[in-house]
Amino acid sequence: MSAYEVNFDGLVGLTHNYAGLSFGNVASTSNKSLAANPKLAALQGLMKMKALTDMGLKQGVLPPQERPCVSTLRQLGFSGTDAQVITQAARQAPEILSAVSSASSMWVANAATVSPSADTQDRRVHFTVANLNNKFHRAIEEETTGNALRSIFADPKHFAHHAALPQQAVMGDEGAANHNRLCRSYGDAGVEVFVYGRQAYGGGAEPQRYPARQTREASEAIARLHQLNPEQTVFVQQNPAVIDQGVFHNDVISVSNGPVLFYHQEAFLNTSAAFAEISRKLSATGCEFVPIEVPGSQVSVADAVNTYLFNSQLLTKADGKMLIVVPQEAREHNGVWDYLSALTQSGGPIDEVQVFNLRESMRNGGGPACLRLRVVLNEAELQAANSHVLMNDHVYQTLTSWVEKHYRDRLSESDLADPQLLTENWTALDELTQILHLGSIYPFQR
Repeated sequence: MSAYEVNFDGLVGLTHNYAGLSFGNVASTSNKSLAANPKLAALQGLMKMKALTDMGLKQGVLPPQERPCVSTLRQLGFSGTDAQVITQAARQAPEILSAVSSASSMWVANAATVSPSADTQDRRVHFTVANLNNKFHRAIEEETTGNALRSIFADPKHFAHHAALPQQAVMGDEGAANHNRLCRSYGDAGVEVFVYGRQAYGGGAEPQRYPARQTREASEAIARLHQLNPEQTVFVQQNPAVIDQGVFHNDVISVSNGPVLFYHQEAFLNTSAAFAEISRKLSATGCEFVPIEVPGSQVSVADAVNTYLFNSQLLTKADGKMLIVVPQEAREHNGVWDYLSALTQSGGPIDEVQVFNLRESMRNGGGPACLRLRVVLNEAELQAANSHVLMNDHVYQTLTSWVEKHYRDRLSESDLADPQLLTENWTALDELTQILHLGSIYPFQR
């Protein structure tokens, strides 16, 4: 049965700001306290979604979270009316208010890990919501993320949903940002490659400067939950040295599509052994592994992090060739752009580059790949999903008007203390759930 990769992009939330909350994410911490433009950020994301839809690619939308998260503030001891809770938090614990106001759910590559039905024993699409327990501001996302995914992919005949792994460091899970899938075509059985930063039990190499957010134990648990065949599953350790240079997720140093893995020379530990295993298991499915290595002599790890060359989208076009979607920062860096120009003219599988201005997201540490969750769906599964979240001219126009109506064009950390921001968020999100036919997925709607 034919299948499609549907990219579900996160819609940037109303509280998008630069609070520098993500230790280990160089862009996030270096742009702390700059004034953000939530309206522009949301519109930039929507323009990318619409442009890819216009190219004939299938594109969906995932909603933002309710922020500030008043229920979390109440759990932490703040009381009174909602306005009083926010005022208390702003006065007594501004760092906590900043954390529960984060719009980081826009980076839905961290929302969940997804395995297509072609790979799973029960032939359903499996979703495991990420616990994101390395960062407080992201660990509070799992409930609403799960609600949204269950609303969009509701039919139990086609979709299986798993709760987040236990909120403990041993089970640190950052979702699809550390997961690749290699295959001949989307509807065929493939090999799922889980990339981890450390092994909680058994020791081994670990980064020294920044945390390794994904554990092997978490990746193995997800493979079991998703009923994956061990002969179609590979676990690879990310190079601790690149984590210490700001590569906080695997999708900052490699990206896959079909049989292609586009990666930096320094991305992995024990690359030769890992690739031999991938090649062997992929060949058993009738597919030849196509690794494309970017040498450090041409693009340094630092340049890869600064431009998010690998936090790109690799997409298959109608002619079978691949398109790479990169941020404007990659175009503005002479060395990286020279590499991309040579790559697309080399006669290999990647023959086109598309550049998008995602400056608002980039300043907070998220590029094109951070903004999307890849979900492979066959025809029946696509028909069973909520069609109202799939991008088209009408959805684009409706959501653009919604953003223009509800979003501020300037937001700084100090603005988070304004209780009116909560009211604005509730009003907008209540309207959004009606536009997208999501039902009551937010705590304030119950």
